[in-house]
Amino acid sequence: MLENELSLRGWNWGTAKFYGSVLGFDIDSKTCFEIPLNHVSQCITGKNEITMEFHQNDDAPISLMEMRFFIPSNELAGDLDPVEAFQNQVMNRASVISVSGDAIAIFREIQCLTPRGRYDIKIFQTFFQLHGKTFDYKIPMSTVLRLFLLPHKDNRQMFFIISLDPPIKQGQTRYHFLVLLFGQDGETLIELPFAEEKLKEKYEGKLEKEISGPTCEVLGKVMKTIINRKLTGAGGFIGHSGTPAIGCSFKAAAGYLYPLERGFIYVHKPPIHIRFEEIASVNFARSGGSTRSFDFEIELKSSTIHTFSSIEKEEYGKLLDFITYKDDFGDSDNEAEPDAYLERVKAEGQERDVDDKSSDADSTDEDFNPNQEESDVAEEYDSNHSGTSSFEEGSGGGSGGGSGKILASIHIEAYCTM
Repeated sequence: MLENELSLRGWNWGTAKFYGSVLGFDIDSKTCFEIPLNHVSQCITGKNEITMEFHQNDDAPISLMEMRFFIPSNELAGDLDPVEAFQNQVMNRASVISVSGDAIAIFREIQCLTPRGRYDIKIFQTFFQLHGKTFDYKIPMSTVLRLFLLPHKDNRQMFFIISLDPPIKQGQTRYHFLVLLFGQDGETLIELPFAEEKLKEKYEGKLEKEISGPTCEVLGKVMKTIINRKLTGAGGFIGHSGTPAIGCSFKAAAGYLYPLERGFIYVHKPPIHIRFEEIASVNFARSGGSTRSFDFEIELKSSTIHTFSSIEKEEYGKLLDFITYKDDFGDSDNEAEPDAYLERVKAEGQERDVDDKSSDADSTDEDFNPNQEESDVAEEYDSNHSGTSSFEEGSGGGSGGGSGKILASIHIEAYCTM
């Protein structure tokens, strides 16, 4: 048995050496750790830096996903760049997705909002590739969770969203969603590199030899067939603007909230997907003292709260109806029960409308009698004190008498139990 003395100093600087398909890290000529290079999925270079990414182990509760090596600048002298040489050594032995055969479909110069840039999308059988001027990603099809195709609020563009787990990485930033933007007038024609018989046998007739139409729809059809995932659309919700998109802000960024059949999705910075079964409660709140907009808060069962602010007040009724009458949202056993609080708010709103219409009419004070002696206002502890105060009687400014209370009734909570 060969004994190998290990370094136990705990230092994070040393010498990296390659022993065939193993990368060793030595400190004072003693081995600190070794990495089998066949576990490496990607190797990315930076300024004086190497980033190695590893394949995820689904059977292990904790997996090492990334490791970085820094090469000091004083070692970069000479014609040979040690960063590039290090990367070549790793890539020669790493288990990296290799491009073999022809791509099933290629889409050129697609605008990508997350990560930002323009990329060529090449779709293969087991992965798809995003090739840009600066970055290049090879994404396994097995990491795709969901596909979304949503219309922009201007009705001239479409969002195509790909949900990933694990996410792709660009430096320190991780992207759980790819957000692509298409114009509705942009069309494309692709020809798949398969015979008609093979297409019918392999894809059960879901794909044709030639596919034409809007680029977003062609991409969605190819992706959902190969990945065997559902392509989620906007659903049946239509907002005040006549589109499924609700304009709002999340933190400092403006975007769009889409109520879907089984959840909500916010596009695009950052993209957020919330499933109904994750929601503990939702809340409508007034937006920063403004009466022209409101906030929509979603509290998850994990106690995380997402606040979508600056929503136009015209969207309130549509969004409230969606939450109230959605079959998949909330406890179905309680949906038939009347909401006394909601009914009171509606009644006060109707009273306010009546007061607004009659506010221009002149009102006479029938109780005014100049010949009658003035009397002191009854205090609460007097025996002749009435149940309704003079302030409450005159606060309405009209026959309704309740319009002054509507401002205290904007705050509504609707709880969801899945």
